[in-house]
Amino acid sequence: MTADVEETNVILTESAAKRINEILAKDAGHTMLRVSVEGGGCSGFQYKFDLIAGDGKAADDLVLERIGATVVIDPVSVGFLGGSEIDFVDDLIGASFQIRNPNATASCGCGTSFSL
Repeated sequence: MTADVEETNVILTESAAKRINEILAKDAGHTMLRVSVEGGGCSGFQYKFDLIAGDGKAADDLVLERIGATVVIDPVSVGFLGGSEIDFVDDLIGASFQIRNPNATASCGCGTSFSL
């Protein structure tokens, strides 16, 4: 299921798309980023980021595309990520992908795990 960024309720920022393109330009074997939610982490759920090849995309994945970058999200994870923004932030503390998730009621200090 290919969806336009505005139609999905999950937003991929331009900053994140640019960083994904930079990472994939250095890795010829991978063509997209998979974002998923798994059980675990200090708050109950955690975000996972994986580089995958085109054949790693499932037919029922949500596909976000922006300025040539592709992010795929499995249907279960989409349920946890509705209304979220996937961003890349580079500041004095460090550089990282961040997910701003309005569904999270609590999160850990590093921002990689959350609870609902």
